[in-house]
This record gives sequence, structure tokens and C-alpha cells, in this order.
Amino acid sequence: MVMSNKARRGHTLIRAFGTTAFVILTLVGLAGAAPFAYVTSIGIDTGTVFVIDTATDSLTAVIPVEGWAGEVAINPAGTKVYVTDISGLSTTVSVIDTATNTVDAVVDVGGYPRGVAVNPTGSRVYVTNRYSRVEDNSNNVSVINTVIGTSTNTVMDPVNMGLSTYNVAFTPDGEKIYATNSRNNTTSVLDAATNKVTATVPVGDYPTDVAISPDGNKVYVINSGSNNVSVIDTNTNNVTGTVPVGDGPSDIAVSPDGTKIYVTNSGSLDEPGNTVSVINTATNSVTATVSIGTAPRGVAVTPDGKKAYVVVSDIHSSDYTDNVSVIDTTTNKVTATVNTGKYTMNCPFGVVIGPLKCSEITDQIKIVSSNETDKSTVAIFNATEDIGVEETNFSPSDEKNITVPNNSNNTNNNNSESDNGSGSGENESRKSNSAPGFGLLGSLACLYGGWKLGKK
Repeated sequence: MVMSNKARRGHTLIRAFGTTAFVILTLVGLAGAAPFAYVTSIGIDTGTVFVIDTATDSLTAVIPVEGWAGEVAINPAGTKVYVTDISGLSTTVSVIDTATNTVDAVVDVGGYPRGVAVNPTGSRVYVTNRYSRVEDNSNNVSVINTVIGTSTNTVMDPVNMGLSTYNVAFTPDGEKIYATNSRNNTTSVLDAATNKVTATVPVGDYPTDVAISPDGNKVYVINSGSNNVSVIDTNTNNVTGTVPVGDGPSDIAVSPDGTKIYVTNSGSLDEPGNTVSVINTATNSVTATVSIGTAPRGVAVTPDGKKAYVVVSDIHSSDYTDNVSVIDTTTNKVTATVNTGKYTMNCPFGVVIGPLKCSEITDQIKIVSSNETDKSTVAIFNATEDIGVEETNFSPSDEKNITVPNNSNNTNNNNSESDNGSGSGENESRKSNSAPGFGLLGSLACLYGGWKLGKK
């Protein structure tokens, strides 16, 4: 039977509506699967990790940990978060299960921990020691093995490096490790297979944190003593550039596309800083300076590159006004402030963001659309590719949806009895936040379904 032009147009329109509805629903679903940010706080009586939903910029969980929660890292699968106790009184690292938001292991690494990093396969965790003996120029990096047996968290033989190793980072291929040595102004390069130092690179004064570009070609080292960033070429292990930033740079993060670097300038105890320097990696120059709260420390960029999360540790505040500020990376403006209400964020230190989910679904959608023969449908699909979920600058006054472990003895969470039943409330909240305008999308889906049923 030959279809008339009118019927053909109707058929095309219905297909277009159906495809559009499917695409939008899927994209909204992906937005609802946005990663979580994990913010460490030294706390009052004990350390705390705050879990933030990056889709809504809202607090979703509060996790007490041992000691002073300091540096933090997450494994590539996003299932485990590692938090160092930087109090100088403990030798432990807390391991958080992100599925339950509880501490499921506490590992004694044999030395006072500082920095922490997970290798690209998630098989090993490297933890730097806070102190070293000056007289024999020794320092160690403890290695936690997380894959032998059933994730036994066995501490392996330490790795000897430079004097007072502060932090470490891996190249994306996992073959090299770059470690900053704060007390002799160098960065060590290790062969990850042998744990042997293969090069030592002179950098600026008092190097601390380190980050590596997504392509593995550049290493960026913060020099807290000279207020700049050294750029190391990984092919030659030579410094190829030095970028001046603000006073007392504290932490560094590279955007997922490798085009930008974010450096927090925390200043000093007497003169705390309040800015974030944005560096263009093509020119090795600061292209923007973002005003932020007092004494910013940790920084992390979301996997889609749209937001940078900065922990603000107001060391001069007596009323605990510390928070997390969210920078729009397109405009370089602070667009949200995540406050924690009754859950005190005292001296927040570090932040890490989990990986994106459902990337395979996105790829499948694009493959299907590329094979679509109906040009009008493809046009509508392409028009929907940039549809996003409107973000809300959320300060969580409604605290009933925040999860706090029942076994917590943290006095920060002494009102946790008000959170009874938070599990279902949290789920409902996430559902409502992840599907705005569902009525219209549902109508489109029903229209498409009705047409398919009519054909039968």
C-alpha cells in the first residue's frame, strides 16, 4: 500500500516526537546520574567527609572518619574513597564505600600520612608520609594494595623518595609517578612498575600538590613558597614553563579537556588569600582570577568540565562559615555555595569528584541517531543534544534527606535522630531533582506509544 504525502508527514512527525522524547528522557536520566563530590573536613571532635550531589549542589550524606580528614582520592570505578588522617597523631587512612557512604576499612600505613593517590587501574593506593628524617634524607611512600585477595588493603613495601614527599600523581597510562618533595624543592619521577626513581626535576620553592594533563604530556607542580606553578614535559622531564599565581597556592586541578588549570590561593595565616587562578595551558598564563571565600584549599573539576568545586576554609572565622563554592567554568563566576546547615564544616581541606556514569548509553544513542534515515528526525535529535537540566543554587535547609551513619559518634551530627527514614526521602528527592518537566516528556512518550499501538 502506498502511503499518502499527508500520512507520510504525520508518520514522520510522530517518529520525530518519539525520538525526541526518548533522547530527552535519556539525557535527563544521565543528568540525574551526575557524580558526587567528597569534601574532607578536619572537624571538631573527629574528621568528617561531606557528600555533595553535583547535579543539585546539595548535601546528601555526612560521614565521620578518624582523626583529621585531610587529602582525599577516589578510585577510577568511583566505588572507594581514601582519606588521610593529617593530624600528625595517627598513621591511618580511612576507606569509604561510596555505595553505603560508610567507612568499611581503616588502614595503618605505618607513617603519618599526608597525600594520597590511586593508580589508573585502581589496584594500588599510594600514601605519602608526613615526616622524614633530615639527617639521612629519607622519606617513604606507603603502598596499599587493594586487589590481592578480596580487597585486603594490605600495605606493601614502602617506596623511598625525596625529602618530605608531599603528594603524588600518576600519568594516565599508569607508567610514571610524579612526587613532590617539599623540603628539597624537587619532583621525583618513578617507574610505576619498579617503584624506582628514574629522574629528579628541580622546581620552585616548597613544591606541594601536583596534577597531570589528561594526555599525560604535562605535569603541573604547585610551588607554595615561590607562588607559582612549574610545568614539566613528561617526555624530557624538564621544566618548560613557570606560571605566577596568587599568594600561598594550595591545590591544583586540570580540566578534563586539558585546556585549563585551577589553582587555589590560600595565602598565609596572617594574610589569607581569597582567589582561584585560572591558567590557560596553551599559553601557560593566568587568564582569569576568581574571587572566592577566605583561604580556599582543595579544588576539583567535574568530569564534564562545567563546574569547579572549591573548599573554603575560613581559618579566621569563629562561627564556622566554611563552605564549598561552585565555579561555572564558562563564565568563571561563583554560581552556588553549598552550605551544610547544622552539620559543621570546620576547616575543609580536600575535595574529589567521582567519575561520570552511563557514558555507554550516550554513545549508543549517538550511534542510533547517526543511522537514522529520516532527516527531519535527525534534525530534531541534533537540536536536543544541547538540552541541559537547569541547576539550582541550593543551600540545604531541608535536612531530612541527608544520610548520616547510625554508628557515628561525631558531635557534629548530634541531631541525626531527625534524619530517620532519610533513605526513602533521599531517593524521592533525587527522583524529583533528576526529572524536571517530566509531564511534557511523558506526554511525548505516550504520544509515540499510542501511535505504535495504533499501528498494531
